Amino acid sequence: MAAQKKAKGKIKIDRERCKGCYLCIQVCPNNRIETEKALNKKGYAPVRFKEEVKDNEKGCTGCAQCATVCPEVAIEVYRAK
Repeated sequence: MAAQKKAKGKIKIDRERCKGCYLCIQVCPNNRIETEKALNKKGYAPVRFKEEVKDNEKGCTGCAQCATVCPEVAIEVYRAK
């Protein structure tokens, strides 16, 4: 339960829009984005948001760096109130 309190943000990734450039993975300060093993309909390996926060990890801060660098506009950022 305490781990859930760390996350101040959440992102939603449109896996069908993602072309697997992985720029979002490179800019995420807390390493909350990873590649997905299953391909999307276009044959790209999209990314996915790591929602589960372990004790030694930091959660999403809602900084929106991932959404800013995404050339396909496939990421939406939500911040906790």
